[in-house]
Amino acid sequence: MSEVEGTVLGHRDGHGFVRRDDNEPDIYLAPQEMRAVLHRDRVRVRVLRYDRKGRPEGRVVDILERRKSPIIGRLLHENGVWLVAPEDRRYGQDILIPKNATANAAVGQVVAIELTEAPSMYSQPVGRITEVLGEIDDPGMEIEIAVRKYEVPHRFSAETLAQAAGLPDHLRPVDKRQRIDLTDVPLVTIDGEDARDFDDAVYCEPLKRGKGKAAFDGWRLIVAIADVSHYVKNGDALDDDAYERATSVYFPRRVIPMLPEKLSNGLCSLNPDEERLCMVCDMLVTQGGEIEAYQFYPAVMRSHARLTYAEVAAVLANTRGVEAVRRKDLVPHLLHLHEVYRALLKQRGTRGAIDFETTETQIVCDDNGRIEKIVPRTRTEAHRLIEEAMLAANVCSADFIERHKHAALYRVHEGPTPEKRVTLQNYLKSLGLGLSVSDDPKPSELQAIAQATKDRPDAAQIHAMLLRSMQQAIYTASNSGHFGLAYEAYTHFTSPIRRYPDLLVHRVIKALLHGKRYHLVLSQVQQPATPSKMPRKPASAPAKPHSQEMVLWESAGAHCSANERRADEASRDVEAWLKCRFMRDHLGEEYAGTVTAVTSFGVFITLDELYVEGLVHITELGGEYFRFDEARQELRGERSGVRYAVGSRARVQVSRVDLDGRKIDFRMVREGEVDELLIRGRKSTGSAVQAVKDVKTKDRAVKAARSKVAGGRASGAKTDRGAAKKSPRTRRSR
Repeated sequence: MSEVEGTVLGHRDGHGFVRRDDNEPDIYLAPQEMRAVLHRDRVRVRVLRYDRKGRPEGRVVDILERRKSPIIGRLLHENGVWLVAPEDRRYGQDILIPKNATANAAVGQVVAIELTEAPSMYSQPVGRITEVLGEIDDPGMEIEIAVRKYEVPHRFSAETLAQAAGLPDHLRPVDKRQRIDLTDVPLVTIDGEDARDFDDAVYCEPLKRGKGKAAFDGWRLIVAIADVSHYVKNGDALDDDAYERATSVYFPRRVIPMLPEKLSNGLCSLNPDEERLCMVCDMLVTQGGEIEAYQFYPAVMRSHARLTYAEVAAVLANTRGVEAVRRKDLVPHLLHLHEVYRALLKQRGTRGAIDFETTETQIVCDDNGRIEKIVPRTRTEAHRLIEEAMLAANVCSADFIERHKHAALYRVHEGPTPEKRVTLQNYLKSLGLGLSVSDDPKPSELQAIAQATKDRPDAAQIHAMLLRSMQQAIYTASNSGHFGLAYEAYTHFTSPIRRYPDLLVHRVIKALLHGKRYHLVLSQVQQPATPSKMPRKPASAPAKPHSQEMVLWESAGAHCSANERRADEASRDVEAWLKCRFMRDHLGEEYAGTVTAVTSFGVFITLDELYVEGLVHITELGGEYFRFDEARQELRGERSGVRYAVGSRARVQVSRVDLDGRKIDFRMVREGEVDELLIRGRKSTGSAVQAVKDVKTKDRAVKAARSKVAGGRASGAKTDRGAAKKSPRTRRSR
């Protein structure tokens, strides 16, 4: 049997997998194989057999590298033995702690440990406590756990802090040399109310050629982006730390920035009424929304106002209202921005780009860092306006780099894989809509389905399935376009304060403006990502030999993509913990909700009022056998025909909260109204009366389920919907 190398991925249920370095399918490890290894160890495994579905099962033959990162957990004292139960259940084993290695930590406290003895087939791992984080209920503890659990760098090096402290507090005359002076142009920043770093500013004016009204020919759109590359140079300590982080990480009430605060909130932030260095994308946009011409140049600017989305939306809604009067000097410019946005939006439709309307939520915390409420975020015309302006600048940067045939990091987003395409085709067929996608789907096909179903009661669920059919966006030097946005080439240019790929794009553009080439050099600190860290390449990514320079670019892209995923996972983990902590105070309460996902072990329901998701385990659905129909995304009772489908309404009771496992369990109380999804399966009989009978049968099954005791519940992972957001939660950075 063949032997391969890879990284162990533990599972909370005791078994594990090996993610292969060659990106072939993962290899299953039985629980006994996991006794001598831990999550994220590097191993060599021998493939022993294949199961009936063709999935490989293996045996560990050699441990190549033990993971040296700290393990976070809670200190326990059981039967005279000290041990730490890892916070990350994927480790699968408790770690024994010698009595003299507890660092005076108290029972129940959260600690960080390092291993002193690795596990074996016959013994548990042993470790010592290196850091006492505090009590589990301390404010902000969930964030302290997450940054260590996911190995998010959260402390700048002494060299980085010293370099940042040595930077000037204000612009110097030497900084302004060879730059266009835009200080008199009324550029403004438009961000959320809680934003602290402002990395983009916008301005728009009508473009006239000739004389008279007929001379109007479009708009001049200026997007000015903070010039981080002026301060963060290749190979500096600042650059090393920025590359290691690759992105800022956003948690409720706390941000772990990519750059020190002196840069992120000071020198590089486009604060109002302060001179700042910027890189400008100056565009000419036609009435049809096409970018007719553009140019890049370094400039000096002064933001004329720090506006919020709410303020701009109020001005656009009422040009004589309070906000418009307060900002009367800027109203004409905001109206021009709105005009060019409408033109760009029209072109987006012509292009066939995908634009799903989804409900995003915001967690509002109290002074102790606990959830006070969860509220939906309203996406206004101001949000869309900024998004289209940023997309335009990003597309221009990609085009500029491509025209000069220079290496860079592209933001690549590929369409559905063959497997996901088939799943989507079967799902759409099961809905009976008469809509489907081709074997080589285009973005316009998915957008057409979204438009055709936007007024259906189950529109959100259909759109979620469309999103899940697509792959995750990644950073790579091999450009294969952006499927969702329907662009042939796309980069990230607009957020260099919080994303390292944007900083690299700035450096490339600057070099090209000076007639030079930018050569990427990764220092010893900036080691290329190991194969285990690299996201899997899209199936259609061209396989061709790369030069040494392209290998470095690909390594940088893999590193940035992996760290973006890490940031997302850490943020989701904190939000899940906060939601579990919040729902502990609502045990036993009843809520209405919607089925948002169906699995073989139960249904996930999102509550209407609280926007919290939980699981109704299959054992709570009634005293019969339920069969999972993947194509229809539903569970069907074999005896009664009762169906639980995505989009169904339900009323549930909060029955259990597992804070450590980040799981919330519901039990069914009663079904909601007879909805379209329940009736659709009876169209062949032509009888809505039969559908009502089904509901009565279902009610009887639910009543029977109330008396049953819930068994061991499993958890499901939601598909990452792939929409990278700007600082807290806008769509600016796709």
